[in-house]
Amino acid sequence: MSTLVVFDLEFTTWPDALEQDWSAPGQFREIVQIGALRLRSDLSVVEEYEALVRPVMNPRLSPYFTELTGIGQEAVDRDGLPPAEALGEFLSFCEGQSVLSYGNDMVVLGENVGWARARGETVKSGFLEVGFVNVRPWLNAVAPATATVNVGRLWQVLGLPKPGAGGEHSALFDCHSFAAALRHLRGAGALGGAEEALFQGYRQAMAYR
Repeated sequence: MSTLVVFDLEFTTWPDALEQDWSAPGQFREIVQIGALRLRSDLSVVEEYEALVRPVMNPRLSPYFTELTGIGQEAVDRDGLPPAEALGEFLSFCEGQSVLSYGNDMVVLGENVGWARARGETVKSGFLEVGFVNVRPWLNAVAPATATVNVGRLWQVLGLPKPGAGGEHSALFDCHSFAAALRHLRGAGALGGAEEALFQGYRQAMAYR
């Protein structure tokens, strides 16, 4: 059965960090939450993945981050996985598939893998068996109303039913919003030939390695 993965990350942030590209001293984009969905060829959900991650360089979450995401310090301290463990689990979940993001979350993922390895930690799975694709430029082009919104609001600007409990800036909810947008565009005929490319892109890319 052909499947692909959509994913979203929540990572440490502070007031104005986005506008300043996390350039202030001590500001690192450490992953705190990972959400992912495995989708069938009709874009229905096969499996979910969700994990909290304990940041290392900034172990205390900023009040700004907690207000934005609803993720509190107590939950991360209690349920958060060590970064290398969470990253390995997620990359294993994605192995051998095309993996779609709404933005360049794969860059943040790569930063976190690099930091874990620099600390001497072992990330059990790697990037070579995963085909990452940022589909935001394409999605914004075929649905211009989405151009100014984050992934957690895609369902809203497209006039779709809310795709489950929770809200934006919760990684798994954002994935469901993303998947709902893809299903909507598929139903409207916007995917066209791109749909096959999404499912086959990883295998085609690997054939040229």
